[in-house]
Amino acid sequence: MQDAQVGWIAAIIIGGIAGWLAERFMNSNMGVLMNILLGIVGAIVANALLSVFGIVLGGWIGYLIAGFIGACILIAIGRAFRR
Repeated sequence: MQDAQVGWIAAIIIGGIAGWLAERFMNSNMGVLMNILLGIVGAIVANALLSVFGIVLGGWIGYLIAGFIGACILIAIGRAFRR
């Protein structure tokens, strides 16, 4: 999170928004806490995956985009393991 220049409180807010957007996009039902966790962990996962390709997202918008992408990936992985 320090690479994105986003503080802890902002990470929670942005993570919640990213998780909520991913929840709506992927048509899943999760609570507020899970949305926040998916958004934050998703941002970490997406930033790691994107850095492999040389793409670096920074700031609030970058963290939101990475959180959304990562949360969608985590939801898809979760669905694959449940089946």
